[in-house]
Amino acid sequence: MWELIRNNRRKSVVIFFFMGALLLALGWFLGAALLHSREGGILGLVFAGIVWLILTLIAYFSGDAILLSAASAKQVTPDVHPRLFNVVEEMKIAAGLPKMPKVYIINDPSPNAFAAGRSPENSSVAVTAGMLSQMNRDELQGVVAHEVSHILNRDVLFMTFAGVMLGCIALLSQVFLRSMWFTGGGGGRYRSSSSRGGGGQAQLIIAVVAIALAVLAPIMARIFYFAISRKREYLADASAARLTRYPEGLASALEKISHSQYDMSKTDAATAPLYIVNPLDKKSPPAFSWFSTHPPLEERIRILKAMTHGASLTDYQEAYTAMKRKIDSVIPKSGLLDKAAVPLRNAFAGEEEAAAGKAKHRDMGDLMHKVNQYTFINCPCGVRLKVPPQYRRETVKCPRCGRMHWIIKD
Repeated sequence: MWELIRNNRRKSVVIFFFMGALLLALGWFLGAALLHSREGGILGLVFAGIVWLILTLIAYFSGDAILLSAASAKQVTPDVHPRLFNVVEEMKIAAGLPKMPKVYIINDPSPNAFAAGRSPENSSVAVTAGMLSQMNRDELQGVVAHEVSHILNRDVLFMTFAGVMLGCIALLSQVFLRSMWFTGGGGGRYRSSSSRGGGGQAQLIIAVVAIALAVLAPIMARIFYFAISRKREYLADASAARLTRYPEGLASALEKISHSQYDMSKTDAATAPLYIVNPLDKKSPPAFSWFSTHPPLEERIRILKAMTHGASLTDYQEAYTAMKRKIDSVIPKSGLLDKAAVPLRNAFAGEEEAAAGKAKHRDMGDLMHKVNQYTFINCPCGVRLKVPPQYRRETVKCPRCGRMHWIIKD
């Protein structure tokens, strides 16, 4: 598995520096076009490098906190949702992570999840309240295993960096195109320069290249971003099947997510690619599925369900090849060298799900009240009082029977 991680990291570095070169080239041409000189190109190069460095440092040291805050995720303790913590701990042990990921819950009825963090020693797993209320243990384990696989495969930090790079390229392109719009393209400067000789023609060529690069660079970077995102989603699905030894669990979870009628209330183009299912795909026309950061959901489900003989990475590759009917490896060669069989297991015993009973369909409102540190009081008359943390009185009155209750906060 370490060979697989090293191979994944090497590819990440190559693509990361390719996008960096694209960013710096864009900075040079934009600077040269705006300031009409080679010195302007150097200034543009330096400016692009500084923007890249600053945003990369922010992404490295605070990227996970920013993403979790943007999703309104709240860190919780084991007593809030014991089964979630138990599943995360199981997958942490199965994956051999050196440290337990922090656990977050997002107050959203749409079932989804994502991972964040810069290393396996500093990582987080966030799931929505909708995920916890709709998934059984096998399905929840499959989803958590997928996110833990992103942490194990060193995907999370790279995808954060790649997103920052894409944002830098888009930012520089927009600044340049808007400045060209407001200055009328600088045509007068080019015409006056061209009258003095070939220098004006060179500047005109630079301007044309800069405009073309400003338009095409974000598209090229986004296509690269989509390509690497898709490969990593396949690999995370394969790794999740290997960790759980039950691909049907993840397949069933993906089916439930695909049939959900809820939309994520707080997501944008920056955070959407991190989720196990891109929340923005539902809002996009089918014709734009090629530009999604994730493979088609139906395709992922069919591949997982086709894994009927084992749960190894090789079994996933064979199922992928049979489904796609073409030779296209989504598992790095180092991952296919391991020929050890990973036998499938049966679904979890029914008694655990029966014992969970209502917990599987627990009310999302109660769950999020607990996450937000509400105090619950059960009145003998049958009413369950939910006292918000900002309530300052020592007693509360039951609205049904009028009984007064003392508030004991943890």
